[in-house]
Amino acid sequence: MPNLARIPRLYVEAPLAPGACVSLGREQAHYVCNVMRLKAGQPLRLFNGRDGEWLCTIDAAGKRDCSLTCTEQTAGHRQPPDLDYLFSPLKHARLDYMAQKATEMGARRLRPVFTERTVATRVNLERLRANAVEAAEQCNLVTVPEVLPPDSLDSVVAQWDPLRGLVFCDETAAISDPLEALKGLPRGPLALLIGPEGGFSEAERDMLLEREFVTAVSLGPRVMRADTAGVAALALVQAVWGDWSNHQQD
Repeated sequence: MPNLARIPRLYVEAPLAPGACVSLGREQAHYVCNVMRLKAGQPLRLFNGRDGEWLCTIDAAGKRDCSLTCTEQTAGHRQPPDLDYLFSPLKHARLDYMAQKATEMGARRLRPVFTERTVATRVNLERLRANAVEAAEQCNLVTVPEVLPPDSLDSVVAQWDPLRGLVFCDETAAISDPLEALKGLPRGPLALLIGPEGGFSEAERDMLLEREFVTAVSLGPRVMRADTAGVAALALVQAVWGDWSNHQQD
């Protein structure tokens, strides 16, 4: 088998299986043939979020089209832990960063949530998904998180499934040690909620703390930007509850 690390990889929607033929869309064909300058007979790795990763061979490479054949599965399908990442939308580049890092850190779903202090008023879901796909391509992931439509925090909490625990970052958390606070998390599905730059309002904090399924965690003595706080909190959750710990989540 060739050195897989040196073979480019792409996300596709098409089914992947032994001998399956895949035709790339115009943009991806342009990228493969004109930007990367790959030719017929050269390898490419493909994944679709369902069938694992496959080593494929380019059959035909033109300026506007490219077809491949799947030859060998190089990684099986494996879902990340059942972790939803809820976040107050940020603007432009910082939201791109947040989507990429949440994907790399193993979130299964990305869900924008509007709070009282959220500054951004709109979310480009296509851009959000494009950033998640790019992160998955670059980091050898075989899945891409689902991107859910935005909703208000009040509505999200009102419709919450109590079987899914909800962790939110709160600088006033009763337990200052985040690892200690996270030890009591249930082994079932989980969600992590990151607030806006100005933090949650008092009314929002009270509403969250009233729910039995909610766990408040502190991220220590330093004030972090929302995108940094997201990475820090995801690392803590994965270390205590997720697939960084000894307890593998299905």
